[in-house]
Amino acid sequence: MRGWPASLLPDREDRSLSAIFTQAGPLDVARQVSELLSGAPAMELPDRDQAKSLEVAMKAYQWLAELQLGRHDAVLGVGGGAVTDMAGFIGATWLRGVEVVLVPTTLLGAVDAAIGGKTGINLEGKNLVGAFHLPSRVIINLEVLDQVPYELRLEGTAEALKAGLVGDPQLVEVYERHGLAAPLDQVVPKAVAVKVDVVNNDYREDSRRAILNFGHTLGHAIEIAGSMPHGFAVAVGMVAAGAVSSARYGFSNDWLTNLIAKLGLPVSVDGVSADLILELIGRDKKRSAGRTRMVLLRAVGDPVVEVVHHDDVIMAMRAVGIG
Repeated sequence: MRGWPASLLPDREDRSLSAIFTQAGPLDVARQVSELLSGAPAMELPDRDQAKSLEVAMKAYQWLAELQLGRHDAVLGVGGGAVTDMAGFIGATWLRGVEVVLVPTTLLGAVDAAIGGKTGINLEGKNLVGAFHLPSRVIINLEVLDQVPYELRLEGTAEALKAGLVGDPQLVEVYERHGLAAPLDQVVPKAVAVKVDVVNNDYREDSRRAILNFGHTLGHAIEIAGSMPHGFAVAVGMVAAGAVSSARYGFSNDWLTNLIAKLGLPVSVDGVSADLILELIGRDKKRSAGRTRMVLLRAVGDPVVEVVHHDDVIMAMRAVGIG
C-alpha cells in the first residue's frame, strides 16, 4: 500500500481523459495524482457533506459535459468519504456508468467510504439518492493517512473499530492494546478485509452487508440533527446500539463505552432533539416495510440485524443522553 503505483489507472487503449474530483484539504495529493496522469483536469468540491447535494452533482455533470468525458474515460475521487461518495455517484450516473478510481486521503475514507461500491448523495436524509457502482481500483497510501489531522484520525478510528466489532476481534484487540496509536499497517488491512469479505458475499445489501451499519441507525440521525462529524456520530451510535445489545443479549455495553472513550471518541451527545432524532430515523433508508432495523452485537464479531421497536429506540437514545 505504501507509495503510488506506476499507473493509477488500469491500462486501456481507448481512454483519452480522466477527471479528478477533490476537496481543499487533499489538494496536494490531487496534484500528485494529476501529474501522474499527465495533468488530468480537477474540480474542487465543497467540504464534507456539503459536497453531497443535487446542486453540486449538477455542476459536476456540466463540467464533465464541457470536458466531453466519454464512456471509456474515467472519474477519480481524491479525498475523504464525501468526495469518494460523490465521485462514485457521478461515475455511476454519467453516461449510465463510467470507470471510477478512488484515492481516499482520510482513514474513514480508506476503511469504509471508498470500499464496496455504495455511492450516494443526501436529500432530506443521509444517502437517500445513490447507486451501486464498484470502483475499478481503490488506492490507499498509508503515508498519506498517517499525516491526517487528529480529528480526522479520530473519525476514521470509529469506522475501523466498527469493522472489528462486527467482523474481526483481532482488530478490536489492536485498539485495546494501542489505543489511538494503533499502527495503520495493522488497522487498515484488517478493516478493509472485513468490508471486502462482507461486500463480496452481499454486494447490494440484501442481507449480510447490513451488519456494516452497526452504530449507523442512530448515528446518521445524530450526524444530521447534531451537525456532528460522521465518525463521531457513529461512535455515539455504537454506544446506543450497544445498549439494546445489552438488553437483548447481555453484551457488555460498559466495556464498549469505555473502549470508545479510551480512543478519544464521544459516547454521548448534548442538545439534540429527541423528536428530531425519531423523525430522522423514521425516514432512514435502512427502514424496511415501515420497521426500524438495528445492528446489534451478541458478542464481538457476532452481529445480528433485528427489527427494533419504539421502546428500544428510546432506550438507545437515553443511553447516549438524548431525551
